[in-house]
Amino acid sequence: MRLNKYIAEHGITSRRKADLLVEEGKVKINGEVMKTLGYEVKEGDKVEVSGVLLETNVKRTYYMVNKPLGYITSLSDPQGRPVVTELLSDVTERVFPVGRLDEQTTGLLIMTNDGETSYKMAHPKHEVGKTYEVLVKGFLSRERIRKLEKGVDIGGYITKPAKVLVVNDKGKDTLINITITEGKNRQVRKMMKAVGNPVIALKRISVGELKLGRLKEGHYRKLTKEEVDYIKGL
Repeated sequence: MRLNKYIAEHGITSRRKADLLVEEGKVKINGEVMKTLGYEVKEGDKVEVSGVLLETNVKRTYYMVNKPLGYITSLSDPQGRPVVTELLSDVTERVFPVGRLDEQTTGLLIMTNDGETSYKMAHPKHEVGKTYEVLVKGFLSRERIRKLEKGVDIGGYITKPAKVLVVNDKGKDTLINITITEGKNRQVRKMMKAVGNPVIALKRISVGELKLGRLKEGHYRKLTKEEVDYIKGL
């Protein structure tokens, strides 16, 4: 297996960034710094990344988390804020989040130690639809919905067409479900602001065929075999 793929499958980073780590001299094979990008990892090789020895024959594991408000989608935070890995306190494997949800966004987050599958789920070329339940300020007009469905400018970038379903527009604010296939930073918030309906509350409720369902906020569960087969088949 190529070195960059081996590193990615251990959940350290993507293949491309793994190559950068190699070029920076942060990868050792059997105690020696390795700078050959195409190196093929052999059985018995001991691979270290930034001083951390990568385990061999790691059991791949997959979890769904319902992220609460205030949690950071990261493995650590220099400001001392709570991070999502703390929610899986009794999980012994080293898992990491697939993609990101900002501090003020709740809902579905996948955690795994399978770097390749993580990459496939998060990469925009696979166009995995992500659906959010969004409470926005004011009335969302049909004209504004058409703009979202066509694509809006969020600061020098035109978004791909979104799918919008109005759930409730009988009060002073509007509850919608919006599905996007991209993952730009704070994209849904920027899209809603661009059409004049800023976000009040934002929760991700599905990623592709994976549904949050009745999973309680702050809780997690293992993915079913069918769900794992689905994400591996992307």
